[in-house]
Amino acid sequence: MTHNGALTRHDWTLDEIIAIHDAPLLDLIARANAVHREFHDVTDVQKASLLSIKTGGCPEDCGYCSQSAHHKEVHLDRINMMQTDEVLAVAARARAAGADRFCMGAAWRSVRDGAQFDSVLDMVRGVRALGMEACVTLGMLTAPQADRLKEAGLTAYNHNLDTGPDYYKNIVTTRTYEDRLDTLKAVRGAGIEMCCGGILGMGESVKDRAAMLQVLAAFDPHPESVPINALAPIEGTPLGHRERIDPLDFVRMIATARIVLPASRVRLSAGRAQLSREAQILCMVAGANSIFYGEALLTTPNVTENEDDALFSALAPRTDAARID
Repeated sequence: MTHNGALTRHDWTLDEIIAIHDAPLLDLIARANAVHREFHDVTDVQKASLLSIKTGGCPEDCGYCSQSAHHKEVHLDRINMMQTDEVLAVAARARAAGADRFCMGAAWRSVRDGAQFDSVLDMVRGVRALGMEACVTLGMLTAPQADRLKEAGLTAYNHNLDTGPDYYKNIVTTRTYEDRLDTLKAVRGAGIEMCCGGILGMGESVKDRAAMLQVLAAFDPHPESVPINALAPIEGTPLGHRERIDPLDFVRMIATARIVLPASRVRLSAGRAQLSREAQILCMVAGANSIFYGEALLTTPNVTENEDDALFSALAPRTDAARID
């Protein structure tokens, strides 16, 4: 597929992606910014709000996640399934604060048909009735379940690959990479947008990061949303001891994702709270055009809305009042 002469590819090699990632930083950012401007309005930054509608007790053993029932030393307040009216009240507040997409996450291994899934369908309908895009992340999903979500009006389904296929077994052992891909195929088959990305800073190599982007690029069409997260080390999880990544590693991955997946929204996701305002802006220059807006990401803190308002104010045209004499 071409876009004003630029090519969207599905056949990137690992070596090509690694070479892009490891290019001189200023050259990489310049190339990514040119692609970003070719495919997107650079003033259009999506604001998505995220809510955990069922917290804790997940049977998966993801090494980064505080919600896993395997990590007994994590201190987490478990929350059973929220009521639909509670969720929609939060969604309405998010819309009033400026969010245009509302994402709902449940700590499940997989979706089970029944009353709780029916509640999720009602939540999706309610969010859409508010005039917002609706996204859910519920674990593994069958094709008939994906069809029901589509019928309810779901915009997008989040199901992250986390890392490249070779490193995946070091992070999760209770499911396989193929399990992830099967759910993504069900999502695609139902005509739902894909929201799929990964996490940096789990001990993976640049090759693993590039391999994840290679897998994402092989989807036709590319995922509509690609969240790039930095690990938030949580005490009591197997990855709780990891050091936070260098902000410029974040910038490199954002830029590489923008070049490899030119038409996708690249979301600056978990880990943004640890970035300075200037580092966040550099990520946007490199191609990030979506953020999570609101003070919590499932179980980890996020940038405050006041800080985000200041960030977007800094991006706006200067007014006479803001000019220096």
